[in-house]
Amino acid sequence: MAEARGRDEWGRMASLLSLLANVNRDPKRTRAFKPADFNPYEARRSGGGIPLTKSNLKLLKKVFVAPAAKKGGPT
Repeated sequence: MAEARGRDEWGRMASLLSLLANVNRDPKRTRAFKPADFNPYEARRSGGGIPLTKSNLKLLKKVFVAPAAKKGGPT
């Protein structure tokens, strides 16, 4: 069940990432990106991409997850 949730969330995130990459790409230099290019579950099936490991997940968490709010309110 946890893997299904991860697949679902990565499916949505991969669509957003491919949209963002396609908006900012140079059409003369690169091909159009597909959501499968950014989805680690799809990459595992096709044999390409970057595998998810514990160290990768820690790095992604540092970059994308906001730190917990400090207790005690604003100072």
